[in-house]
Amino acid sequence: MPAEGRAPHVASWYAASAGAIPTYPALKGHCRADVAIVGGGYTGLSAALSLSKAGYRVVVLEANKIGWGASGRNGGQIHPGQRQDPDWLAARIGEGPTRDLLRLADEARDHLDRLITENAIDCDFRPGLIHAVHKPRWVEAEKRHVDHLRTKWGIERQFLDRHETARRIGTDVYHAGSFDPKGGKLHPLKFALGLAGAAVAAGATLHEDSRVTEIRHGAKPIVVTAGGEAMVDTVILAGNGYLGGLDAETDARVLPINNFVVATEPLDELLIPGEEAVSDSRFVVHYWHQTPDRRLVFGGGETYSHAFPEDIAAFVRPHLARVYPKLAGVPVSHAWGGTLGITFNRMPFIRRPKPNVYIAAGYSGQGVMLAPFVGHVIAEAVGGAMGRFDMFAKVPVMPFPGGTLLRWPTLVAAMTWFKLMDSI
Repeated sequence: MPAEGRAPHVASWYAASAGAIPTYPALKGHCRADVAIVGGGYTGLSAALSLSKAGYRVVVLEANKIGWGASGRNGGQIHPGQRQDPDWLAARIGEGPTRDLLRLADEARDHLDRLITENAIDCDFRPGLIHAVHKPRWVEAEKRHVDHLRTKWGIERQFLDRHETARRIGTDVYHAGSFDPKGGKLHPLKFALGLAGAAVAAGATLHEDSRVTEIRHGAKPIVVTAGGEAMVDTVILAGNGYLGGLDAETDARVLPINNFVVATEPLDELLIPGEEAVSDSRFVVHYWHQTPDRRLVFGGGETYSHAFPEDIAAFVRPHLARVYPKLAGVPVSHAWGGTLGITFNRMPFIRRPKPNVYIAAGYSGQGVMLAPFVGHVIAEAVGGAMGRFDMFAKVPVMPFPGGTLLRWPTLVAAMTWFKLMDSI
């Protein structure tokens, strides 16, 4: 992230295809509001929308452009449920709280639909998500898992054998799969811009190029940028992987990592006839979908330093060719990277560290579905309805081992191991 903010949108296919992108002025001078939201992504914009509709004076402070971060660059995939498997959750927090979290996930999925419909957001939404299994020895486990999710947890998935998987995703390199009808895909930047427009229409004030440099906590916190300051009653920290330095507790638990995406030139072939989103079973996951003009938007590969590869297209292309060998030489029109926040156990870090401060970060790749809902839940909490917020806040999220100095080498070692396991 640029040290001083004020960066333009990355040269992604999303930015190129989003149409006219509104601009918002930087914060200048002193302002007074009820709530300051740090971060102009899904969480912050959804919170701004809900709070403004409830009558609060809301100011959103974005370091760069609205939707500049992960919210405007991601794979556009809607993954229902929680980031961890229900059995994993039940073993740690109990069956009752796990079922509460699954209900929240269902509410989050419904909330996403309502946001799109009620605010007439044109974001190329299509339903359906296919999970592709990349190891033959995992096929029977996938079949059992699909059955178990249905019988134990009431989660509907459809098992796909190898032939059906190949037919539905246009490649035969996977050994099986499953279909989630509640999953889907959307144009992430169009969705972010649509949320922003709805928030402004409801009364929120948005400021771009307004990186927050300091928060002076107290009964009336003061949120400081290079050009001004906002005195408020409540602060919401919604910067996800770009929040570094503003809250030590978040820094200890949310680690920024980089992921990379390419968009091909339009293809002659409709590879995915049902237009679903697809992701696979690798730990360092591959994910993709086709756009309305038949480009393949494909994500693959991660880095764990602040630097991006010099040639992102060359970095991603081997992953694309592994999944679609016939596209090994396909022209790439756009290549970009982005930063997301992950936690040690991949569950989101949602907390209220002070009576008038709320934090949401570390969606670990599930932000398209979950972040807008969490923003709404935080808005409820600001208004005094803490029930759904407290369910999220009870989920344990431990710090990364080694503190801020050693977490990077620890992560690199762990991810290198998982990459090796993906390949054997």
